Amino acid sequence: MSRNPSGERHYASPVPTVRMFAQAREAAGTGADVIDGTTVSDVLAHAVERYGAPFAEVLGICRIWVNGEPADPSSPVGLSDEVAVLPPVSGGAV
Repeated sequence: MSRNPSGERHYASPVPTVRMFAQAREAAGTGADVIDGTTVSDVLAHAVERYGAPFAEVLGICRIWVNGEPADPSSPVGLSDEVAVLPPVSGGAV
């Protein structure tokens, strides 16, 4: 990884994109990032290192999907895959 003059990260090769929604996005302070890893567990461990305890706490209630399919911690993650972190969602009108 390197940074260009504006400070943005630049990766020599594609890495998994992590998309975060609702509380996960709030805890991370971003809706998307690129985080290296070869399994869901690797990617999420690196995300926890990057975003800290608030993200780790929210992660405990989330479902994880890879490329639109449910995934478990041992699921492999390829270089151009998308990992989605989806907290439970409630809503609707009363």
